[in-house]
Amino acid sequence: MKAIIGTKIGNTSFFTEEGRSIPVTVVEVGPCFVTQIKTEEADGYDAIQIAYGDKKEKNTPAGMKGHFAKSGVSPKRKLKEIKNFDFEANLGDELDCTLFEEGERVSVVGISKGKGFQGVVKRHNFKGVNDATHGQHNRQRAPGSIGAASYPAKVFKGMRMAGRTGGERVKTKNLEIVKILEDKNILMIRGSVPGSKGSMVIVEK
Repeated sequence: MKAIIGTKIGNTSFFTEEGRSIPVTVVEVGPCFVTQIKTEEADGYDAIQIAYGDKKEKNTPAGMKGHFAKSGVSPKRKLKEIKNFDFEANLGDELDCTLFEEGERVSVVGISKGKGFQGVVKRHNFKGVNDATHGQHNRQRAPGSIGAASYPAKVFKGMRMAGRTGGERVKTKNLEIVKILEDKNILMIRGSVPGSKGSMVIVEK
């Protein structure tokens, strides 16, 4: 497995050599730094830890300052552990977009856009009551009945109701890397990448 942390820049179009327009999401990845190497002997499993995004030293706890100093890296905002990694890595190494290749299929992890408190139509795709006649009044977006009678005398867990929507960890799989701009550390990914512009995402293979 290989992975890198980046920032979602936005969406644009990529034109192929045949002149076909492909919608892509632009993700600026890295540079990430290897800040820890875990081994089976010392930690019980093999993994590497990568760090991304500069952070002010005054906002970094003393323990984390020492942790970053061991690898010769300035304090970072985001840390991620990679297990079953299939590439050579040493403490303090820099990772960038060259970790991937054009045409590769990847998964992208991010925090979905927050929609706030929403009703059942937007949150769960309810249809509501289609027929507005026969005494129906303002029922087009209503959730309908949520329980039975004296038995079971409760609302079952997991009932689809109105509530807070979005702002959850989402993993979108099988996305294609259409183009890599090495000089700018940018991946152009075909498909839906979770999160809003400027949010952090994890690209993994």
